[in-house]
Amino acid sequence: MLRQYELVDKVLAYDPEADEALINRAYVYATKMHGSQLRHSGDPYFSHPIEVAGILTDLRLDAATIITGLLHDTIEDTDATPEDISSVFGQEIADLVDGVTKLSQLEWDSEDAKQAENFRKFLLAMSNDIRVLLVKLADRLHNMRTLHHHPKEIKRRRIAQETLDIYAPLAGRMGMHEFREELEDLSFQVINPEARAAVEKRLEDFRSESGDVIDRIRDRIEEIYSGSGLNVEVQGRQKRPYSIWRKMQRQATSLEQLSDIFAFRVLVSDEPNCYQALGILHRRWPSVPGRFKDYISTPKNNGYRSIHTTIVGPEQRRVEIQIRTRDMHEVAEHGIAAHWIYKDADAKTPGQTYADTFGWLRQLVEMLEHGGSAEEFLEHSKLQLFSDQVFCFTPKGRLINLPRGATALDFAYAVHTKIGDTCVGCKINGPHMPLRTPLQNGDEVEIIRSDAQSPLPIWESYVATGKARSAIRRALRHTQLEEFELLGRQMVRSLFEAAGKHAEDQILERALGGLGYKQLSDLFTAVGEGINSAHEVYEQVFPGEAKGKSWKKAKTKKLKNDDPLNAKPLVRLREGVRGHAIRFAKETFPLPGDRIVGILTPGEGVVVYPISSALLEPFDNEPDRWVDVTWDIQDQDADTFVTRFSVRASNEVGALGAIATLIADYEGNINNMTLAQRDIDFYDIELDIDVRDSKHANRIVNALNGLTVVNAVIRI
Repeated sequence: MLRQYELVDKVLAYDPEADEALINRAYVYATKMHGSQLRHSGDPYFSHPIEVAGILTDLRLDAATIITGLLHDTIEDTDATPEDISSVFGQEIADLVDGVTKLSQLEWDSEDAKQAENFRKFLLAMSNDIRVLLVKLADRLHNMRTLHHHPKEIKRRRIAQETLDIYAPLAGRMGMHEFREELEDLSFQVINPEARAAVEKRLEDFRSESGDVIDRIRDRIEEIYSGSGLNVEVQGRQKRPYSIWRKMQRQATSLEQLSDIFAFRVLVSDEPNCYQALGILHRRWPSVPGRFKDYISTPKNNGYRSIHTTIVGPEQRRVEIQIRTRDMHEVAEHGIAAHWIYKDADAKTPGQTYADTFGWLRQLVEMLEHGGSAEEFLEHSKLQLFSDQVFCFTPKGRLINLPRGATALDFAYAVHTKIGDTCVGCKINGPHMPLRTPLQNGDEVEIIRSDAQSPLPIWESYVATGKARSAIRRALRHTQLEEFELLGRQMVRSLFEAAGKHAEDQILERALGGLGYKQLSDLFTAVGEGINSAHEVYEQVFPGEAKGKSWKKAKTKKLKNDDPLNAKPLVRLREGVRGHAIRFAKETFPLPGDRIVGILTPGEGVVVYPISSALLEPFDNEPDRWVDVTWDIQDQDADTFVTRFSVRASNEVGALGAIATLIADYEGNINNMTLAQRDIDFYDIELDIDVRDSKHANRIVNALNGLTVVNAVIRI
C-alpha cells in the first residue's frame, strides 16, 4: 500500500503544479472515513482506494482524478454525503465521486436490473466527464486483482462476468489495452479456470521445449535492423492466456495447432520509419497472406495506430509483429489517458485531436436518451462495446468502422439513423446483396432507400450493433403505439355506431377522467392494447345504459360480415402476419375469403384466428375479449398471404419438380418447405405458399389433386 508521501511524490513527479495539500487532505479523509472497515482479505478497507489512486498515478492523471480515486467509495460505504464531499473538496470532485458511486441503496427487481440501472447512471456520468470511466476502470482492476479473497464463488463469477462483458470492452474502447488484457485474463481465471490452466500448461510445455525463444527471436529482429540507420527498439512478449484461448475459439483451432502465441513490437521514431521498418522486415522474411493491417493510415476508432503483420520468421515460426512510433505505443498502452491535459484545469476530455475516440460514447448516450428499459440498454451497450472491427466505405469514400460480424443494415444505421430506417436494399462492391450480408474489410457499400420504407421486426435478427438494434426497436415501438391508437379508435367508434350513438371526440372525452387518462390518444392506445375495453368507454360515457344491454359477440359462428359491429372493418390486413396492433395467431393461415375473428390480448392488441379454429376454445368463457374483424381486401390488390398445404406425393423422380412447377404456373410462390415424413412409396411435405386469397388457394389445391404424382392435398 502506498504511503501518503509516496502517493503525493508520484503525482508531483509528472505534475509539479498539482494541489499537494488537497491530495493530502483526501488521503487522510479516506482513511478516517473508512476507519476500521476490512476487506475480505482482512486488509484495512482504506488500502483499496489508496491502491486505486496509485493505479491512476501510473496513468499520469490530474490531481482531481487522483483525489476521486481516494474518495470513490466514501459515499457508498461510509457516512459521507455528496454535500460533505462538495464542501471539503469542491463540486468538481463531488460530481466525479458521485459518477462512480454504485446504486447499492436502491432496491431493484433483480440483480440484472440493478446492474443495468447502475450502468445507465454510470454512462450518463461518464458522458459528462470521461474521468469517471478512468476511475471506475482502476477501481475494477484492483477489485479483480483481489477477487480471489471473496468467500462466495457465485459472487466471484458474477463480478468476473460483468468485468468481461462491460469493463474490459470499455477499457479496449478507450485504447487502454494493458487494462483490457489484465481485466480479461483475471476474469478468465474465475469464469473458466480449467481452460486457463490448460493454456498455462501448454505455455509451460512450450517454454521447456523451446527455451528462451522470445529473446532469441528479438535478437534476430534487432540484427536485421542493425546498419539500417533506424533508431529501433524491439520488444517481445508472450500473449496472455485469455488472448490465446479467444483466438483458439475464433479460429476453431486446438492449442497444439496455435503457433503465434507471442508478439513483438518494433518501435521507431516517426511515421515514415514505420513503413521503412516494415519493408526491411518483409524483405528478410515472408509475410503470411491476409495477416497485414495498416492502422496508421486507417486508425481504429479508439485512436489506436500501428502496422500489424505476421511473418514466417526466425526458426520458421509464425511471428506477429506490430510496428509503431513511440508516441503511438504510448496511446496503444494507455489509450486516451496518454493524452490527458492535466495542466488545464478546465479540461474534462483529452485534446481535440482525439475527440473521435468518443464517437462510440456519443452513440451509447444517444441510445440512452431514446428510452427503453435499463436491461435493453445494457444489451445494446454490450453489442456496441466489442472492439473487433471491419472498415467499410461509402461510394464517396467515407470510412465507416463497424464491429466484426456487422451487416449491410448495420452499415446503413452507422451512416445515419434515417438512412437505416428507410433502407430497402444495398449494393456491396457493385452487385445487389441482402441487407443481412456480413461485411468484410474494405467493402464498398451503397444503401438503397425509400421514404415509404419503415423498419420491420425481422430486422432485429439482421444486425450486430447496439445502435442499429436500438434504433429498430425504437421505431417499432413508435409504430406499435400508432397502430394501437388507430385500432382503439376504430373499436370504440364501431361499438358506439352499433349502439346508435355518436362518437365525436367531445363526447368521448367524458371517459377520460373515469378511466384515468389525460387525452384521447392515450385512451385509444389503451383500448387497442387491451388494457381497457371499448365497453368500458361506453359505460363511462353513458353510465347506466350499458347495464343489461346485449352486445353482439363475434364468437357466434353464424356471424355475418354485414352485422352492425362489422360495419367498419378494424384494419386492412396485409401480407399475413403483419403489423403490431393486429396480427395473425401463430401456426394459423387465414386468407381473404375465410371467416376470421379477433381476440383482444393485453399488451399485444388483437390476435386474429380463423373462426373455426380449435385454438379459440380457451376463450369461450371470456366474451369481452372477442372482437369482430373483417377483411378489407379488394380484388385488384396485389397483397399476398401465406397459407400452408400438406401434400402426400409419390416417392419418384421428378415428383417435387412437378409440384413446384404447377404452383408457379398458378402464380403461387413457395415460401417454405418441410419434409415431414418419407418412406419407400410416398413422402409427406408441408408447403407454405404465398397466395392472394382463399379462391386462389383452392385453385392450386384442385390443380395439385389432378397431378398423378400427388396422392392427397390438405390446406391447413
